[in-house]
Amino acid sequence: MCAKQMDETVSEFFRRTILKIPLTEMMTILKTWNFLSENQLQTVNFRQRKESLVQDLVLLCEENRASLNDAALLDIIYTQFHRHQKVWDVFQMSKGPGEDTDLFDMEQFKSSFKKILKRALKNVTVSFRDAEENAVWIRIAWGTQYRKPNQYKPAYVVYYSQTPYAFTSSSQLKSNLPLLGQALTIASKHHQIVKMDLRSRYLDSLKAIVFKQYNQIFETHNSTTPLQERSLGLDINMDSRIIHENKTEKERVQRVTQEIFGDYPQPRLEFAQYKLETKFKSDLNGGILAEREEPLRCLVKFSSPHLLEALKSLAPAGIADAPLSPLLTCIPNKGMNYFKIRDK
Repeated sequence: MCAKQMDETVSEFFRRTILKIPLTEMMTILKTWNFLSENQLQTVNFRQRKESLVQDLVLLCEENRASLNDAALLDIIYTQFHRHQKVWDVFQMSKGPGEDTDLFDMEQFKSSFKKILKRALKNVTVSFRDAEENAVWIRIAWGTQYRKPNQYKPAYVVYYSQTPYAFTSSSQLKSNLPLLGQALTIASKHHQIVKMDLRSRYLDSLKAIVFKQYNQIFETHNSTTPLQERSLGLDINMDSRIIHENKTEKERVQRVTQEIFGDYPQPRLEFAQYKLETKFKSDLNGGILAEREEPLRCLVKFSSPHLLEALKSLAPAGIADAPLSPLLTCIPNKGMNYFKIRDK
């Protein structure tokens, strides 16, 4: 046993972090963490009751004199494995007019980011973990001027170096967003930051959209003759001219769909939301609505476990005409799934 007892709050943080790791992933996550040695892991019975397993692992952490930052790193790794459990927002930064692209130093970015937060807020803990593609995962446990950081409701930021994009897990503490934005902007040597109208649980899909990491071609199609026949099967006694017409139309739909969506998997989004604001217009004089100065408002939300793939399948299934409305097909190209539609 070590001479120094681990702080009770750190011990509890370890216990709760390890407890939420599924048993099927326990060894993989612990090895990725690389804090406990192979020999130490071999002494642990991973087939015992989970509570007992957690207690044994916490004792090993105590032997190694684990710190709060070690526990935070374990929590980052768990979150990387379960990133789909969070909802991610996208922030876009920009440089001022005439500003050159500076050489980027990741260690300098981390130091600057942490100093800005610590200067503004005494009670905050910031942890970093480098990831693939020059990315860094940042874990922020917010406190207040009078309360210690809450380690159980952290915010996460994923920043890709030398890019203007950062992805943040939606936080309940909206009041800290300006400070977070300021730290990101200054540390990455940008001038300003804006929140994009883009959100999803699927971090990799958001990254693919903003970095244009898919070969999607968007074209404006002039709508041709709408589908008249929606039969899913062909009657063997049907007129050959009708069969030919159906075949030709099916080929056109497939061609238009492929030109718009491509023939590869779509980025994964769960919804698209459209807010419509319009003034009431009528040729008739009078009426309650005609005197209304406030615009009429309407909200339409499309939801699906995989919205873009669902939209891609509509026309080939005969559910919608091809091509679909640009308001639906422009989502990846515009990098938006929140739209506001107003009168011109």
